[in-house]
Amino acid sequence: MAMPTTTLPSGAAIPTFGMGTWRMGEQAPQRRGEVTALRLGLERGITLIDTAEMYGDGEAEEIVGEAIAGRRDDLFIVSKVLPENSSKRGTIAACERSLRRMRTDRIDLYLLHWRGRPPLQDTLEAFATLMSADKILHWGVSNLDISDMQELRDIPGGGGVAANQVLYNLTRRGIEFDLMPWCSRRRIPIMAYSPIEQGRMLGHAQLRSIAAGRNATPAQVALAWLLRQEGVIVIPKASTPVHVEENLAALNLHLTAQDLAALDRAFPPPSKARPLEML
Repeated sequence: MAMPTTTLPSGAAIPTFGMGTWRMGEQAPQRRGEVTALRLGLERGITLIDTAEMYGDGEAEEIVGEAIAGRRDDLFIVSKVLPENSSKRGTIAACERSLRRMRTDRIDLYLLHWRGRPPLQDTLEAFATLMSADKILHWGVSNLDISDMQELRDIPGGGGVAANQVLYNLTRRGIEFDLMPWCSRRRIPIMAYSPIEQGRMLGHAQLRSIAAGRNATPAQVALAWLLRQEGVIVIPKASTPVHVEENLAALNLHLTAQDLAALDRAFPPPSKARPLEML
């Protein structure tokens, strides 16, 4: 299956559908199944994997490394540095650890997981060093609100930000008021994490009704709603083969204007600025 793509500010292509790994690596008995699910996704054409040093205290990156063995060149790998590690020296050391865990020589997109105490300037200097050494190909951020993004862009080198990964789904639409338009004007893609709100939205009556009318699951409707938007990258986690296939089917689900209007009534867009939400 060919994956749709969008364009980073550099002009490089990035898939708009991938696999997330948050909560992977937390339970040893599930490791084999998690590796199997990732490998199935790769076999079905998914080339983007999102992970972080925080996930499972590094175990998720180990799982990614096992899953991608022998096929690294075909993939787009995203990982993140924890805020407490985001000093210049700490970011470089954290990246080296992530590279070792994933058994790769490079990370395609390396993100600051959220803002911490180290100055953004220090993190950007580390990103520049890592890019010059070809250890990361692009850098970005996660969980930064519009004021943070504006500050980032004013720092020397801050214009190189490639993406912002934030909480975005039908129940968390606050970024549509200001952050998303701000990023869109600068061609900075939004990576939507927790696209089905960790499953909590799936019992919503209107979502279930639309899904039934489309012969789909509520999760597929929620994913299709995100996937239809230009410049939005969706990274649902799937730790079983069944979930991998369910998520993939969302790529072929077309929501009608009536579906979208019903979703807007059930999950209204923001009418004013809201603080950035996080999980």
